[in-house]
Amino acid sequence: MQINNSGAGPSLRESFERIRSRFRDPEFLNCRGLGNEVPFFVYAYDAARELEVRELTDALVRDSVEGRLPCNVVCRDLWDVLLKICEEEDIIDDMADLERDEGPDELLSAVQEIATPEAFVGAMDFSPHERGRDVLLITGVGKVYPFVRAHAVMEAAQQLFEDIPVVLMYPGVFDGRSLRLFGCLQDGNYYRAFSLI
Repeated sequence: MQINNSGAGPSLRESFERIRSRFRDPEFLNCRGLGNEVPFFVYAYDAARELEVRELTDALVRDSVEGRLPCNVVCRDLWDVLLKICEEEDIIDDMADLERDEGPDELLSAVQEIATPEAFVGAMDFSPHERGRDVLLITGVGKVYPFVRAHAVMEAAQQLFEDIPVVLMYPGVFDGRSLRLFGCLQDGNYYRAFSLI
């Protein structure tokens, strides 16, 4: 889905109703009809509407918890995952000093060394997954840039989450081949995902 600034196309609320419809679909939940592709999806949206998307995403997760959806929506915010990794590696208290003393490039390099895409995926895992029931929702993409790129997380997740739908909530543009964060930053090529709606 590409960002549409012309006013045409579905509103955010209409988009989230379509997402709810997908999350009720047994074909979607059981990963059918994808031609042997991984069940990975991207919901691209205008980054300027981030706060609205967060509210609607929270409501979607609440609907799952309260039984208004037939699936278990597991939400992983990449910023929270990054903090968890840094806490486990015992560097979180040193990050401000490192940036002040060595500069932002050195901080970025140090964090990327431990917070690899594989580390992100491992920290997001909630095995065992239940096909037909679980959906993984990945949020916080803009908050973790440039520490990790969305396409790298999705590539690393292919092995671990091949049995359930994975939905990347993406503040930017996805054209079916590449991701552009905030509509302007080239985030990388990713060919294996489908547009969610």
